[in-house]
Amino acid sequence: MPTHRPSPTPTAARRRALLQLAVGAAALAGVTGCGFKLRQAPTFVFQTVRLVGGTNSPVTAELLRALATNGLQVVYGATPADVVLTVVTDQRERIAVGQTAAGQVRELQLRTRFTFRLRTTSDKDLIDDTELLLERDLSFSETAVLSKDAEEALLYRDMVSDAVQQVVRRLAAVKSL
Repeated sequence: MPTHRPSPTPTAARRRALLQLAVGAAALAGVTGCGFKLRQAPTFVFQTVRLVGGTNSPVTAELLRALATNGLQVVYGATPADVVLTVVTDQRERIAVGQTAAGQVRELQLRTRFTFRLRTTSDKDLIDDTELLLERDLSFSETAVLSKDAEEALLYRDMVSDAVQQVVRRLAAVKSL
């Protein structure tokens, strides 16, 4: 036979509610007290950026979109600008790092190397030459070439996105011209 459980007394229910409220308040105080803060949109001390070098690469194209999204105007050539962003290197590498005894490739390493600098128009260095090197490992199989090509493209897109986020954060870290 089922046993009937008596309903909690109003005092016990009140104690339980206060205990839950206290635990919730303590958890909230712990999160806010640790300095946790959601990432916000970056703010920049400059409004216009002149882009010099490698404008046809995937990282640079994505960077242009990110800068425009964050409210910066990107200009080219002799147009006046607050700062000059120079793309020194923007390259992709694909290296075989693992082979079978028969010499077949089993593992690849994908790399994206992006080097840039930021200066004022009067040639004052704001960010010296900075190289970002992103690497991803990719297993390889001759029987699944098409799917591995798609995976490789996805990994490169991920590296491009990661590099662009790093560059934008570094540009936002500049506090004075």
